[in-house]
Amino acid sequence: MKLLSVFRSIQAKLILMVLMLILIAVQLIGVYFISTMKSSLIDSFTLNLDNQANLLTNLSAPALTQQGKIENAKQNVSEELNALAGSLSSISGAEIQLLDAGGKVLTTSKPSQQSIVGRKNTSLLVSRALQGIRENEEEIIDYDNIRKKVIVKPVLSTENGKTVGAVYITASMKDLYQTVERINRIFMSAILIALGLTALLGVLLAGTITAPIKALTRQATAVAEGRFDQRVPVLGTDEIGQLSAAFNDMTDRLSEALALNEEEKEKLSSILTNMSDGVLATDELGRIIISNRRAQEMLGTDKWDGQTLSEALNIEKTPIAETLEGKESWHMLRRETEEDEEELLIRVTLTPIRRRDRGVAGAIAVLHDVTDAEKLEQSRREFVANVSHELRTPLTTIKSYAEALDDGAMEEQALAERFVGVIRSETERMIRLVSDLLHLSRFDSRREQLHREQTNLSEMLEEVVDRFSFQLQRKEITATVRVEARMKTAWLDRDGIDQVLDNLVSNAIKYSLDGGKINLSAALHANGQLAVTVKDTGIGIPKKDLERIFDRFYRVDKARSRNMGGTGLGLSIAREIVRAHGGTISLDSEVGVGTSVTVMLPIVQEGSEPA
Repeated sequence: MKLLSVFRSIQAKLILMVLMLILIAVQLIGVYFISTMKSSLIDSFTLNLDNQANLLTNLSAPALTQQGKIENAKQNVSEELNALAGSLSSISGAEIQLLDAGGKVLTTSKPSQQSIVGRKNTSLLVSRALQGIRENEEEIIDYDNIRKKVIVKPVLSTENGKTVGAVYITASMKDLYQTVERINRIFMSAILIALGLTALLGVLLAGTITAPIKALTRQATAVAEGRFDQRVPVLGTDEIGQLSAAFNDMTDRLSEALALNEEEKEKLSSILTNMSDGVLATDELGRIIISNRRAQEMLGTDKWDGQTLSEALNIEKTPIAETLEGKESWHMLRRETEEDEEELLIRVTLTPIRRRDRGVAGAIAVLHDVTDAEKLEQSRREFVANVSHELRTPLTTIKSYAEALDDGAMEEQALAERFVGVIRSETERMIRLVSDLLHLSRFDSRREQLHREQTNLSEMLEEVVDRFSFQLQRKEITATVRVEARMKTAWLDRDGIDQVLDNLVSNAIKYSLDGGKINLSAALHANGQLAVTVKDTGIGIPKKDLERIFDRFYRVDKARSRNMGGTGLGLSIAREIVRAHGGTISLDSEVGVGTSVTVMLPIVQEGSEPA
């Protein structure tokens, strides 16, 4: 397996490809060269023998012609032919036979072959030559397993041109083929040397190509793992160098793009996390894939488990489907919390998510809690209705008494004075109402400024009791003041705190029976704040009204309060004044026992404000 993996590499493939190309090229050249050389050597060898045969035929023709005429000359002719064949054989090393017209061997160049003299040569080439055919040659493997070349030429009469014999030449080709074999061995050695050098050069060449590719691979792996600090070495200006430079540039751009994307992702995550509105995102099938913390708080869960938006919000599927088709819509969702069963009113805005190449890829649901806004709107409506009612009542009374005076009551002195007194009383009531509303408006707009001064607490509480001494005496109510020794003075807005205490003492007197008691105290609370308490033994307030007792225009007993001249804004103004001081006001009451109102104020130094 390791060997196979090695051959799968580009470097091994390049080396093998170069080696195969070189091997094929050298083999083709070698085959062509050796074939050409072999053919050339054989042709040269054959031509040499052919020339010898032609020479011998020319030289032996007169002797063979004379042999056919003169029987007495045979002995001389035989000796002449032997000398001729021997001389040519010694020159070329070939075996030469001279044949007569009947194919009998007249002479041979090899002494060892003298036994064949007088015998007939039955070779097919000899038969062809005796028939006058000149081109007669072939390669044979002799009895001694040696390849030989055989050439047979006819000998023509010098007188009439008839065939009078033949020349039979046999030459060994052993040296020729040995030469070819040596050349083959030399060529194979050259091939092996060439392949070795080619392999070495191939390794070097492949290394110059694959080394940058390996570097690119390592860098690509590093980029895939999120490491962008490495660089591919640029080793030249060729194509691989240009690729390396382009890859480095791509890495830089990808790093910047990912950093920017991560930054945008962090921004989006931070925005989603800290949004006051809930956000739910779905895929193209309407399944929830993203939610922020506010949405989880509103819906009371953070595990959707593949739920669709319609299931999570408990609304119909139709608007969700329309949103996934590209339409925007909004819906009101009412939900009760588990803690206090208070109903939440949520406005759900559905918006499609569009992609340039895919159309609508999902939807976004924005959940906006409009509970407080709805409460504020309800409070505004109640406030307008209460103000209208509070103003309409005295205005109606004033109009009625004014019409009565105009109709003749002016003539009766006592009646006219009583009517004018009622008109004056109702007018003052309207002025008090408008003044209280303006006072609250300044607190709402943060335009009410505190003017702190060092205040003697005992003196302040005593003065409050003095201001209400007439009402206290009339109802025989006993008022006591108690100030803790270590709390003699405090930095307060004297006018504002006086207004708070006047309102609390006034309510205590109003709702206390004759002979009751009212206690005013100032002490240092355990939390380090100044605690001013107004406690009475009045009729008390029912538990169901305690939560709304500080709301504007709220009255426990509306008819009685209005008859006593109240506007329903006193406790609201008191709460705003205390809040402006950085404190709190709380009320504890029990029906038939009495009411205790405690004002907690932070202790501050001159020129400083509470944290």
